[in-house]
Amino acid sequence: MAFTLYSLIQAAILCINAVAVLHEERFLSKIGWGVDQSVGGFGDEPGIKVQLMNLIRSVRTVMRVPLIAVNSVCIVLLLLFG
Repeated sequence: MAFTLYSLIQAAILCINAVAVLHEERFLSKIGWGVDQSVGGFGDEPGIKVQLMNLIRSVRTVMRVPLIAVNSVCIVLLLLFG
């Protein structure tokens, strides 16, 4: 398999899919990354853990519908062009 732009895009889509399927109660809370663990004080700089949790939560919220379309296009392209 050659390293092409399509391979790079497909790898990015797979990583975004992996983030999108993480479940807060089943997986993230078991490793200490649940909703209740990210409580900070007023004026405190958010740590890396809080920033990653916000990134995961925003990817799950914003990318849900576009991922369905992008995955469908990738599947069709793979079926047509191998």
